[in-house]
Amino acid sequence: MNPAKRDAAEDLYYRGVDAMADADLSTAADLFRAALAEDESFEDAWHGLIRILQDCGQLEEALQMALRLADLQPDDVLVHTRLSILYQMQGKIAEAEAESAKARVLGWKLELQSKSKPVAEGLL
Repeated sequence: MNPAKRDAAEDLYYRGVDAMADADLSTAADLFRAALAEDESFEDAWHGLIRILQDCGQLEEALQMALRLADLQPDDVLVHTRLSILYQMQGKIAEAEAESAKARVLGWKLELQSKSKPVAEGLL
């Protein structure tokens, strides 16, 4: 990743967060999209945009963005949680439960990894 592009993406992201705090969701969405244009791997910008779309009732677009992020970052617990919420809001209960289960398993894996690291490091 080009550090200048990442810096630009972070600047746009933080401006988007400020716009969210000011309840200017349209501007925030534009800034998150611009951040993603600079750095498509910037997860925080994805999450911000998905949340704004959800809050604005643009559930199908939010769902499509969350699915795309899940493809880019399949081990992201939050995106699977967000997918579960979005599916639930659309009345797709089976899909919501499946995503909730994925998030739960990923969360357990992260927890186990964090607990086993000190032990493994101590054995070296």
